Amino acid sequence: MGLRKKLQLYQAYIQPDQKNEKAHIEREKDVKIAIPNQEQWEKHGVYPFILDETYCLIREKRYPLNTKRGHYTFRDFLTAIKAWQDTDFFHPLNAKGFSAEDLFFFDTETTGLGSGTGNLIFLLGYAFFEGEEVVVKQHFLPEPGAEVPLYFSFLQTVDYNTLVTYNGRAFDWPVVKTRYTLVREHLPKLPSFGHFDLLHAARRLWKHKLDSVSLKNVEKEILGIARDGDLPGYLAPMIYFDFLESKEPLGIMEVMKHNEADILSLITLYTHISFQLLGLDPQQTKREQLAVGHWYSSIKEVDKAVEIYETSLATYTGKERLKALNELAFLYKKQKNYEAALQAWEEVAAKASGKLLVTASLELAKIWEHQKKDYREALKYSFRALAEADDIESIEKRIYRLQNKLEQQEKGAFPG
Repeated sequence: MGLRKKLQLYQAYIQPDQKNEKAHIEREKDVKIAIPNQEQWEKHGVYPFILDETYCLIREKRYPLNTKRGHYTFRDFLTAIKAWQDTDFFHPLNAKGFSAEDLFFFDTETTGLGSGTGNLIFLLGYAFFEGEEVVVKQHFLPEPGAEVPLYFSFLQTVDYNTLVTYNGRAFDWPVVKTRYTLVREHLPKLPSFGHFDLLHAARRLWKHKLDSVSLKNVEKEILGIARDGDLPGYLAPMIYFDFLESKEPLGIMEVMKHNEADILSLITLYTHISFQLLGLDPQQTKREQLAVGHWYSSIKEVDKAVEIYETSLATYTGKERLKALNELAFLYKKQKNYEAALQAWEEVAAKASGKLLVTASLELAKIWEHQKKDYREALKYSFRALAEADDIESIEKRIYRLQNKLEQQEKGAFPG
């Protein structure tokens, strides 16, 4: 039977809600393939997916929603998804309009770190929500020539809206697309997905406190997840190359457990980031509040950023308060709320020193010049900035211009 007909046959009787690919080997009664150490694989819950006399191996594991990983249970993810539904603002991780079942949490194990054709994916892993369970599925490549069953078995079960990854936008998914291109004539179309890449979020929220934002470090320092006895990820390619020689499953099972841990941590991480962004984390630190506010500001969600800064400002003192107040003043300026900006920068200018004083003084000078038309006040703050600034040329030009404006105003050339 030709490969295309075989694919059509499989599509006819493979159901998306099938819970175990073990059935594939039973349906292919006419196909006899020797699978090394098949009994050992099956003891670990790993079964073959056979296609046109080649095969890949598939593992599935299920967890109840009350399973706790770090500070959260998987059920807390449902709380996060529900909370997003009540939002009326944009954020790149906003899940409004999505159900829990629309997201799938994805990670790969590869033979290298590049995205070119020389990098082989030997394990595709993902998790998704199904009823009262989280389902983890992993598709393993037993030999380099088996990519067609690997990707076919993956694509015929993937029916989701959005990928959730950790550096998947730059690495995992580009590698998938590269490998898919090499065998696409034998496969269903690669679907388009939305993409929540949580690495960017981790950098935004915790670069101030973590030496590294590797997933393992974020697990330990932020999520409360300790991996005891976990296989170091850098060993995975070596174990795979050893497997190609020995066909022994034990090493690969350790790689699968490592990959599974990465995937499950994505659920916990997305939950925690959502709680941070939505103000649901009672343990959120001041620095995290500022980082969240700054993130909303950077994506032009000014009203949301102002709300966060105003709420958190009461907890700040000293230099931290002045920095937060300075950022809030810029947000007020974007809203054209010049009175609020003026009040905020006046406090900063009265208490700050150095660059912060220069910034606040110059912004006050701009408001007094352009909004208030009070050139004398504008000059006062310009001179304050000049006394503290390192780069004085532009400030001197401002002072010269303001002095001319003030002179003209006093002569009656400008309205007061």
